[in-house]
Amino acid sequence: MNTQVEIILFSPDLKEYIKTLNKEWLQKYFRVEEKDEIVLSNPQEEIIDKGGIIFYAKYNKEILGTVSLLKVDETTFELSKMAVSDKAQGLGIGNKLLVHCLAVAEENNIKKLFLYSNRILLPAIHLYEKFGFIEVPLGNVSYERADIKMEKIMT
Repeated sequence: MNTQVEIILFSPDLKEYIKTLNKEWLQKYFRVEEKDEIVLSNPQEEIIDKGGIIFYAKYNKEILGTVSLLKVDETTFELSKMAVSDKAQGLGIGNKLLVHCLAVAEENNIKKLFLYSNRILLPAIHLYEKFGFIEVPLGNVSYERADIKMEKIMT
């Protein structure tokens, strides 16, 4: 039995996973906003075609986590749409997804990563802090649920 978490790239046949994984946690804590629905239903057009990247975490032949890097410009990307299935909690999948994103950012000369979150998601906030993300002013944000913005300047 393969107990390793493997990080794989988005492919069209895996399109539904970004939607199901994200909706699972959004419905648990918040609500699915119109912007979520558009991006999650059209990941190829809304993320990949705009220069972004989607990763999945695969464990025992099952996709249990996802994260996206949304392109803002050549050197700035938003870390977004991170979700880990409830049944996979405790496997360190969020950690592995983040490590992978940081490595990809470094390889691609990305200078800044930022993300939006909510203060009630303490495990997520702690995870981001552990990897050097710091709180910055929220500014104009398009998600109702976002009440914290964090960024990491890559060195």
